[in-house]
Amino acid sequence: MSIAGMKAWSWGTGPTVLLVHGWNGRATQLGGFVTPLVAGGYRVVAFDAPGHGDSPGNALSLPELASCIRQVADELGGIYGVIAHSLGGAATTLALSEGLEIERAVFVSPPADPREFLAIFGAALGITDEVRARVKERVERRLGTRMENMQATVLAPAIRVPLLVVHDRDDKEVPVRVGESVARAWPGADLIITEGLGHQRILRAETVTNVAVSFIDATKHRKQAA
Repeated sequence: MSIAGMKAWSWGTGPTVLLVHGWNGRATQLGGFVTPLVAGGYRVVAFDAPGHGDSPGNALSLPELASCIRQVADELGGIYGVIAHSLGGAATTLALSEGLEIERAVFVSPPADPREFLAIFGAALGITDEVRARVKERVERRLGTRMENMQATVLAPAIRVPLLVVHDRDDKEVPVRVGESVARAWPGADLIITEGLGHQRILRAETVTNVAVSFIDATKHRKQAA
């Protein structure tokens, strides 16, 4: 299926849970969440963002991914929850600050500050601070907003959606301290720290899948108990 011009997939019926991949990712990376969510009575939708997986395009920014999330939610007639990995978590935060309405969210290995991502990217390429500053200025001019305005820790305090952050202590791409900062800034957020799973294997860990699905399903469980 196609949603908002992107390749997308849908499984099951019920309240919709959207799976959002990260930078250089694709929907299949979050495939482990599908079966338990469908078994729990949810519809699961995943998509390949522009320039990723099977979707057309060759570029993607944080605001553009946030816009994709909102477009998908609108086309689906609203969504119940989000499970997002890496940049997908930052994009979901931005989408929530721009009006996206959901009941619950799980962020796995979320970044917080796009400037830090640029620094990591620049270090990997061996570019100088001067060149990195010019890249930042060019990106901000293209997007029409400053990177400082997209920091998850700045946006989080105004968001009231229940959130679970899962981050691995051995994450080499997004340090665990970043996930901890997101959880601290987000009112009432829960934080689980794993070990030995890194940035990608964490998505394939059954323990992570189980805790994420249980968190998404918590409201349903409370209603059943009542």
